Amino acid sequence: MNLVAIILATLAAGIGSVWVAALLMRAGLGGRAEGVGPQHLLSLAAGALLATAFMHLLPEAFESQAGAHDLFATLLVGVVFFFLLDKAELWHHGHEHSHPEAAHAGHAHAHGDHHHHHHHAPRAGGWAVLTGDSVHCFGDGILIASAFMADMRLGVIAALSVLAHEVPHHMGDLVVLRQTSPNRRMALVKVSLAGAVTALGGVVGYFLVEQLHDFLPYFLAVASSSFVYVALADLIPQLQKRLTARETVLQIVWLVAGMAIVTLVSGLAHAH
Repeated sequence: MNLVAIILATLAAGIGSVWVAALLMRAGLGGRAEGVGPQHLLSLAAGALLATAFMHLLPEAFESQAGAHDLFATLLVGVVFFFLLDKAELWHHGHEHSHPEAAHAGHAHAHGDHHHHHHHAPRAGGWAVLTGDSVHCFGDGILIASAFMADMRLGVIAALSVLAHEVPHHMGDLVVLRQTSPNRRMALVKVSLAGAVTALGGVVGYFLVEQLHDFLPYFLAVASSSFVYVALADLIPQLQKRLTARETVLQIVWLVAGMAIVTLVSGLAHAH
């Protein structure tokens, strides 16, 4: 039953986030360089990730027999590890690619994540983008599986948080692929296939965590470090710009909304 839930949740997070991104773009969200819409999405995603890490994943890890010192050390090592991965990816792209402004206008999400910091360049048919996305989605699947193995409710929350922060990211992917090919449907199919790799990561994660069940609290700490790093090193810096008082209030409202949604889903899942 756990494996079926993991597969369904990872498919929903991986492919669902692509389709939501495509629907929002079709509706005209993020079409302007200074559009408010993408900022709302980034705020929502940051709130969801922080709430998931601090209110759910970490408390679950600390309820285990693992020592607080070891778990905090794992959290610290995880944050530093993702930072180093980020630096390696930035260095790699800085040597190989240019920075097309069009790919980042408004919503192309410079995604500092547990696998890749996506500074997209429209070349080679976008395959470099898709390869990076696939590896990143595989990691997402492992993190979601770890959460499910700890608690079904925790898995649902983790999948929701992944979906939330992947939407602005996939909007950027779709922009890049549409620059390399006029076929919008094919761009959607390619990004959806990359998103589907999340399910593969979920299956691998299921068997990995099952074999290493004693290390589950540490898997949860690593998942937390990933979520915290993405929110604080990637999403929130994109929100730190000079805005009017009204726009600032809206940012805060959407940030709190992300936290509230995670809390609401947690309450509903717990009730059932």
